[in-house]
Amino acid sequence: MGYPYLPLTPEERQEMLSAIGVESVEELFSDIPREIRLQKNLDLPQPLTESELIRHVQELGDRNISLDTHTSFLGAGVYQHLVPRAVYHLANRAEFLTAYTPYQAEISQGVLQATFEYQTLICSLTGMDVANASMYDGATALAEAALMAINITNGSRVVAFESIHPDYRAVVETYLKAVGAELVVLPTDHGTADPEALKPYLGKDTAAVLIQQPNFFGLLEPVDEIGALLEDVPTLFAACVDPISLGILKAPAAYGADIVVGDGQPLGNPPAFGGPSFGFMAVKEKYIRRMPGRIVGETRDEAGNRGFVLTLQTREQHIRRHRATSNICTNAAHSSLIGTVYLAMLGKQGLREVAVQCAQKAHYTAEQIAALPGWELLFEGPYYHEFAVKAPVPWTRVNAVLLAEGIIGGLPLAKMYPDRPEWENAILFCVTEARTADEIQHLVQVLKGVE
Repeated sequence: MGYPYLPLTPEERQEMLSAIGVESVEELFSDIPREIRLQKNLDLPQPLTESELIRHVQELGDRNISLDTHTSFLGAGVYQHLVPRAVYHLANRAEFLTAYTPYQAEISQGVLQATFEYQTLICSLTGMDVANASMYDGATALAEAALMAINITNGSRVVAFESIHPDYRAVVETYLKAVGAELVVLPTDHGTADPEALKPYLGKDTAAVLIQQPNFFGLLEPVDEIGALLEDVPTLFAACVDPISLGILKAPAAYGADIVVGDGQPLGNPPAFGGPSFGFMAVKEKYIRRMPGRIVGETRDEAGNRGFVLTLQTREQHIRRHRATSNICTNAAHSSLIGTVYLAMLGKQGLREVAVQCAQKAHYTAEQIAALPGWELLFEGPYYHEFAVKAPVPWTRVNAVLLAEGIIGGLPLAKMYPDRPEWENAILFCVTEARTADEIQHLVQVLKGVE
């Protein structure tokens, strides 16, 4: 049977079968046991007209819960921020949407300039010397940082803390297994790292110490103390940071970080079911040749005109495989472009204002929830835009009641830390500048009535 939307006639199909030396489609798939093959036609509904199909899809879409229909207090790595419409207007211009990776750099000046500006902004945020042309996401960027540290130090161990996002730690562990390295995870009973716990692991065998600032629980880690411990040892200091928090928090370079990574999703990219996003990486200049990916540089042509080039490419597609720093084969160019436009549009003062609002609204919300009977903060200490609270009832009940009231609740820690029974009914809430006073009050009032 022929299909009008498939450009294959029975004659063409037979010609292809003959070319590969089989008589029929049945013979082509003869190595698949018949008992596991579908022996009947698919049970599909009757075909629809175009208008009927559009209506049907819209009806299905209307069943979804989205950030347009509900108020979200969910964070845990993906965040809802207010994004000026001009960001998407500029970033979605056709010349950006249709541009691909600049293999022919000399004719990709617009893309290269945008990437150069992106690198410059990331360096400004982190205080580091050089940034590459973006990574996949925050988790893989942290894993690449661990591999980079191993390549630099020849160490066989990486130390992380329990307060790093569990999904990030899982990705790091997967990467390290591939190179025969060990990941040591130190507990954080009180929500933040204990610098003293690091001392037995410092030395030539430990390639890097990984820290997240703010950490998974929203708390601020003692990064100055950790940086001081690592100052005179060969172990590198890799910090995974929230980029917007750097509007008010100390730049990683100031507390001695050697490698800085993070997820760029908060920079203008919508949550979008968790992606796409981009990871960023910035390092000290002396490690520039150990970075994965690419670095765009500024130059002058023969006529003295400003231009841009791919200055450094240490991935396996461009150099000898055994000398490559990573097998990362592309970058999230359009997502990082959105981040570039977002940062340029907000500027220093705008970014600071967003960060301040995140912190202030989170603290206000946390104080309101902690004042409710039976509710309490899980951890003590300073935090940024996320906080964990212990509920007086099962978290399933809490989030079910919130959802019925049009609110997407926080993340239950039991899902991420199943081996921590003491956190069974703890919930991680996130409050960004996108949340209004009325929305916060609505959350608190609903929680007050949860039984």
